Amino acid sequence: MELWFSEKHTENAKFSIRVKEQVYSEQSPFQKIDVFETEEYGKVLVIDGIVMLTERDEFIYHDMIVHVAMATNPEIKKVLVIGAGDGGTVRELTRYSTIEKIDMVEIDEVVVKASREFLPFTACKLDDPRVNLYFEDGIKFVEGKENLYDLVIVDSTDPIGPGEGLFTTEFYRNCYKALTEKGILVNQNESPYYAHNAREMKRAHRKIKSIFPISKVYQYHIPTYPTGHWLFGFASKGLDPIKDLNTDKWNSLGLKTKYYNTDIHVGAFALPTYVRDMLEEDTN
Repeated sequence: MELWFSEKHTENAKFSIRVKEQVYSEQSPFQKIDVFETEEYGKVLVIDGIVMLTERDEFIYHDMIVHVAMATNPEIKKVLVIGAGDGGTVRELTRYSTIEKIDMVEIDEVVVKASREFLPFTACKLDDPRVNLYFEDGIKFVEGKENLYDLVIVDSTDPIGPGEGLFTTEFYRNCYKALTEKGILVNQNESPYYAHNAREMKRAHRKIKSIFPISKVYQYHIPTYPTGHWLFGFASKGLDPIKDLNTDKWNSLGLKTKYYNTDIHVGAFALPTYVRDMLEEDTN
């Protein structure tokens, strides 16, 4: 008998992966967490029926959520990560010896426990001495913080369930206050293609652009996310991701990445016309 996992993208589209076995399943106080072993994509983390990462392509997401900001400002020392219970974002951050402190705030401790046991390829650096784990609501954690972090990464799920509050204007304002003078915010910014994702993409960009003097969107392509075409937001108090990109400095670090490079860094901000039009029309 064949076993398949299918993620429903719309009423008329699904993404399916043949499963060797289901190695973990748990209902936490917040969400349903599953881990599957598959032939094509290795281990697959699924939350509430949505693919969060696969062993085969997670490097794309984690490269792009971290290295764009780090190449723009190589002087980043203090980082706040909200979400990211699988540990992949922290793994990439710990590769920089110049980073002194990483505060990771994940509302669901069960995700971290499952990742430590079944996803060591992403969770392998959660015990780095620079990492401080907080199992609480990231929305409340950032409240009242001022001038503390050089980089805030919002590695969130879609704006449903526990991730919903991470897309609000109030939350983005608190992130702005928590950042230092040249601070950078990177946020998961959904996808431009399917209507429900595009709606949240436009809303998030509109809110962030109303708060930050520099607000841009950049893209990456990942096979196991709906349509494969997804976006991050880049916002800053004072640094432009293209004008302030320090190519020589980043390349001198000698970091070996599988997706990110400084050419892709620049190209990722060259959005397709239909995406650019949606973002511009919405903010205007």
